[in-house]
Amino acid sequence: MGSFDRSVSLKQTRWTVTGAAGFIGSNLVEGLLSLDQDVVGVDNFSTGHRENLEKVLAKIRPEQQRRFTFVEGDIQSPEVCRKACRGASAVLHHAAVVSVPFSVEHPTLTFDVNSKGFINILDAARAEGSRVVYASSSAVYGDLPGLPKTEESPVAPISPYGLSKRDNELWGALYWQSYGVPTVGLRYFNIFGPRQDPKGAYAAVVAAWMNSLKKGRPGTVYGDGSNTRGFCHVRNVVEANILAGTTERKDAFGQVFNISSGSPVGLLDLYDVIRSVTGQRGEETNPLFAPKRLGDVLHSAADISKAERVLGFVPHVSLEEGLADLAREDG
Repeated sequence: MGSFDRSVSLKQTRWTVTGAAGFIGSNLVEGLLSLDQDVVGVDNFSTGHRENLEKVLAKIRPEQQRRFTFVEGDIQSPEVCRKACRGASAVLHHAAVVSVPFSVEHPTLTFDVNSKGFINILDAARAEGSRVVYASSSAVYGDLPGLPKTEESPVAPISPYGLSKRDNELWGALYWQSYGVPTVGLRYFNIFGPRQDPKGAYAAVVAAWMNSLKKGRPGTVYGDGSNTRGFCHVRNVVEANILAGTTERKDAFGQVFNISSGSPVGLLDLYDVIRSVTGQRGEETNPLFAPKRLGDVLHSAADISKAERVLGFVPHVSLEEGLADLAREDG
């Protein structure tokens, strides 16, 4: 898995992963089980897929499979959260409405799941004495000028999704300050990797383009393609979660950390890289252009020095390496 293997395997730990059947959640389950950890997964399959968990369990040893317990349920239910978090040393919270366009269309549902659901998780963790590592997002920064973004940069979310993630950060800090619940927020910058859903109107750009180009079809660029993004392979995210879930530094608690890797890349440049790794360079795979979507941020780039300094986070998988691996795996 990576350089963190030795530290996490020193002590047997029980982890809860919410959103376990989703993209990031299933990769977290796989990483933890491969390190012989006990894992409880929870998901209601609103966006996650049973197939993701089946693929994870098929890749690991039988004795590791037996360390996995699954709770089917919704984090909007306090009872489900209590059941899932029972006995957990650390909760890795990734159950959420994760699509910016979907959140724009469904702001009330986004609030109910992302904000109220998170409070249910915090309350369950408080009762169990668990640590909570939760997924935040670069969407909290909005479109304010000034790159790269540091954790001290102003925040101004421009979508219900981004606002819900900023809400999570405030609640996370409050639960540490007021109730002593150790919380660590990870602001993700455009995560990609295996088991990311390539289908539907809200698919993330790497997954959608990789899926189309592997089939010899063009991908769709929303806007003129001048947007820039920092991208991060999901294996780096697994490492960040384990580091946050095991750190003994109290100055990490109640804090948020940017999680990204490499320099930002323009979307048209990214499209060309994916065309290259998939071997699709013909005119028939030239990108299609569509209007810019409401809530999409124009430019995004992260300074990760705080995560490096406090958590010891160093991304080991580059954008190019991750895209090449993904093209081979999907092939």
